[in-house]
Amino acid sequence: MTEPMLLLTRPEPAARRFLAELELAAGRHVPALIAPLLRIDEMTPPRPELSPAALILTSERGARGAARMGYAGLPAWCVGPRTAQAARGAGLIPREGGGFAEALLAEILAAPDEGPLLHLRGDHQRGDLVARLRAAGRDCAQAVVYAQSARPAPVEARALLDGTAAVLAPVFSPRSAALLAGCAPVAAPLTLVAISAAAAAALAPLGGRVVTATRPDAEAMIDATLGALATFGSTDPVGGSSA
Repeated sequence: MTEPMLLLTRPEPAARRFLAELELAAGRHVPALIAPLLRIDEMTPPRPELSPAALILTSERGARGAARMGYAGLPAWCVGPRTAQAARGAGLIPREGGGFAEALLAEILAAPDEGPLLHLRGDHQRGDLVARLRAAGRDCAQAVVYAQSARPAPVEARALLDGTAAVLAPVFSPRSAALLAGCAPVAAPLTLVAISAAAAAALAPLGGRVVTATRPDAEAMIDATLGALATFGSTDPVGGSSA
């Protein structure tokens, strides 16, 4: 069976980085269409009255927001290694938080209470980290440092989804999954690689085959996507668990 076309719907810089890492891991070129369904607009809100003892960063863009707001030098709880790397580049002192939001929450609550926390985030979020920290007795505020605006599917992506050639689409968040699911119905045979069970559930309207990565991180997404490419056409689960 002909190898599917990779459809990358992340914002363009992240999509290009993922494709480059995927091709490096594969050791070859992977045919792909980059078709972002989100636009990212960075924001610099006023600094809150709270003087944070540490920041909470759940994305690399949060780290860039910290730099714009003048928080260099502060410790920063970071959801994963890439966010920690971005925090270090922004002049912060990163503390890695386990790779996903629940692990980050547990790490913060297990550490001594050093004082107020400030979560720098996007305008869309899941899990309400700040409310959960407050409920646990921690002083925590938040500031929105980037906006995530939905974009219509580009013409090239719509043509791909309406065609007969196979499509493989890695999806990196429940919101991205919901935006892609908004393209239903589609004619193309689909294989969908979801970063989490929540993202997999949001893909249901598209039908097709869904594979869920074993962990919610970029490395596991590369493994799952390569597995899907290697065994394309199989009915057995690859690179994770079927949903």
